[in-house]
Amino acid sequence: MSSSDDDVPLGQLKQPTQVVSSSTAKPAAKKKRAIKHESDSSDDDAPIKKKAKASNGTKVKPDKVASSKVKKEKTNGKKTPPAKKSNGATKPTKKMKQMDKAEKISHAMQAYLWWNADNPPHGCQWVKMEHAGVSFPESYTPHGIKMKYDGGEVDLSPVEEEAATFFAAMDPDGMHLGNEKTAPIFIKNFFGDFKAILGKGHVIKDFKKCDFEPIRQHLNEQKIIKKAITDEERKLNKDSRNETMFRFGYALVDGHLEKVGNYNMEPPGAFRGRGEHPKMGKLKQRVLPEQVMINLSECAPVPQCTVPGHAWGDLRHDPTVQWLCQWKENINNQVKYMQLAAQSSFKGKSDRSKYNKAAKLCGNIDKIRKDYKKNLKSKSMESRQVATAMWVIDRLALRVGGEKDTDEEADTVGCCSLRVEHLKFDPNSEGGDNKEIELEFLGKDSMLFKQTIDFGSALYTENNGMGEQVYENFKLFCKKKKKSDDVFSDLTPTILNAHLKGIMEGLTAKEELMNTEKAAGWARLTAAEKVTEYNNANRQVAILCNHQRSVSKAQETQLENLGGKLQTLKDQKKVLKKMLKRLNEGNDKGLPVKKNEKDAKEKSDKALEKAKKMKEKAKTNEEKIAATEMDEKAKAMRKEVQEMKFNQAHLWEKTPSKDQVSKRISNWTEKIAKMELNIKHKDDNKEVALGTSKLNYMDPRISVAWCKRNDVPIEKIFSRTMRDKFNWAMAVPTDWQFNEEIAKQG
Repeated sequence: MSSSDDDVPLGQLKQPTQVVSSSTAKPAAKKKRAIKHESDSSDDDAPIKKKAKASNGTKVKPDKVASSKVKKEKTNGKKTPPAKKSNGATKPTKKMKQMDKAEKISHAMQAYLWWNADNPPHGCQWVKMEHAGVSFPESYTPHGIKMKYDGGEVDLSPVEEEAATFFAAMDPDGMHLGNEKTAPIFIKNFFGDFKAILGKGHVIKDFKKCDFEPIRQHLNEQKIIKKAITDEERKLNKDSRNETMFRFGYALVDGHLEKVGNYNMEPPGAFRGRGEHPKMGKLKQRVLPEQVMINLSECAPVPQCTVPGHAWGDLRHDPTVQWLCQWKENINNQVKYMQLAAQSSFKGKSDRSKYNKAAKLCGNIDKIRKDYKKNLKSKSMESRQVATAMWVIDRLALRVGGEKDTDEEADTVGCCSLRVEHLKFDPNSEGGDNKEIELEFLGKDSMLFKQTIDFGSALYTENNGMGEQVYENFKLFCKKKKKSDDVFSDLTPTILNAHLKGIMEGLTAKEELMNTEKAAGWARLTAAEKVTEYNNANRQVAILCNHQRSVSKAQETQLENLGGKLQTLKDQKKVLKKMLKRLNEGNDKGLPVKKNEKDAKEKSDKALEKAKKMKEKAKTNEEKIAATEMDEKAKAMRKEVQEMKFNQAHLWEKTPSKDQVSKRISNWTEKIAKMELNIKHKDDNKEVALGTSKLNYMDPRISVAWCKRNDVPIEKIFSRTMRDKFNWAMAVPTDWQFNEEIAKQG
């Protein structure tokens, strides 16, 4: 057996071929009873009628192979039909799908069940750990395209050209340079760092005289050229990425493989940040190996530094921490870490511990609420502010928040850092006993929080909710204060965190999710409808916790396309109804039928094949650009064919019957209802980050148990990434509940 057969399943290994001469084959064919030799292993499991022919082409008759007794039992006295003649070709065996190296490693890692394994010594995260360090980006290769200053070309060194290229790579109409609020911040920060690289004596002094367009045009041209990549080049690129992943993407921890998360060092570039970050536009410097500290066990070999002429900055053997490498970046002067991936045992243990700790609240939440409600009327200003803040975080799901240096980071706000300017009393000027307050501020990740809260509504007053008292407290806290003053002037995050740590994690999400099962007619819902109800509950949690996301151009385009398809389906249904009416009247002349799609498809296929050949032959940049243009034209033709197919999907190639039309009307009704539901779901969720609560706030065991109780496939709720991350939660029983008993597991 050759080495190439080592990984092939036993059932697929080729049997050694026996050379049988014609002289030996004939006597064997004359025997009335076949004698099965040990060497005839290839026929052991084959049906009698499908035995292979002898090597000389002589057919072996079934009655010569099997005994008459067996034949009688098989046919029950009926005449056996003659075997079909073959042309000498055997039916090809369907081969099993072969896994690549990455898939094999992934399956191997799934075999390790960390929740059943022994824990490392107390205080330690691991005993032995070995890894290859961090992968550094390639050094900059100058392109030689000159920017202009005051109308003339400027010579730049490679370092200066790289910095100029960072700015040229930014979209002038994008979210940073295209926004009138962020553009001045970005340009000011970039040009400050750019001038520092150029030096004092450089000709470039004024940003307004700078013209980065030649470099920008070059970059856009390179994007077009890259689209002309051939399948072979694409495979080579993938192999190169895989080679890096196999070297740096895995760590050996206590004898088992773990996937590394961020093994690629972040390349230099222009810092973008989120929202109106005060440092956007500053240049991120290239991180050198001397800035990196490696952490691994003493017995592990030190990984080789892949950057010629450089070496690691420091070596550490600390099993009490989880990080593999660390370094400090220059923008915010923060320490960055290379750690194991989200599906690793380290992260799994941390997640399970977090949710188990949050489960303790199930037995204490009533006690906590009773305590802060009592202090809402306290004579002590500090106690009253603590109680009010606790009410706000419990009922409105605001983060604790804290003071920030707005010169260093974005001015994001939490409960403790609310300022008077963030509150607007009686926003609609209704007067009277109105108890509404509009809260407007930038929350986590610079996402806008803007909600009008009616503290006098039943939602916040029934069952002793004390919403009206909270409103009066806010009026008291804001009295005689400037807009820039803190609302909670006697409160700090340290004081509040002592009371609030873990209150919201998993709690509200759990209550919302369980309420979905109490809805009328729950058992009669389909799996798709149950998933919609699940997402509705999750969306309420996301809105409550201000888990928002920006709507991308791709999302807007997708919704527009879906809306167009929905209208097409409705128009097609109208056509079908008219056709049915005419058929019922006995008038089938002139009914619309399908147009020939074959010619358009063949034309599209030929264009795609031509573009492929042009890519393969392209050598110069001009040829690659021409190949890309041809490819885009061919794809546009293919899209037209797909649209043509969709636009006449309701028709037939010849005149249909009444039953056919009636059945298709029913099918189109179902399609329309399904697409309307899909569009509503996408539109409702386009600005809501549904994944945030599922990834970070809601115990995954709640969702898994819910799916099992309601016969909903877990794939409908959790993506592949989430299933890998929460593999420890997949075995819970259907009756699993989130309660304080869970907290005892630690």
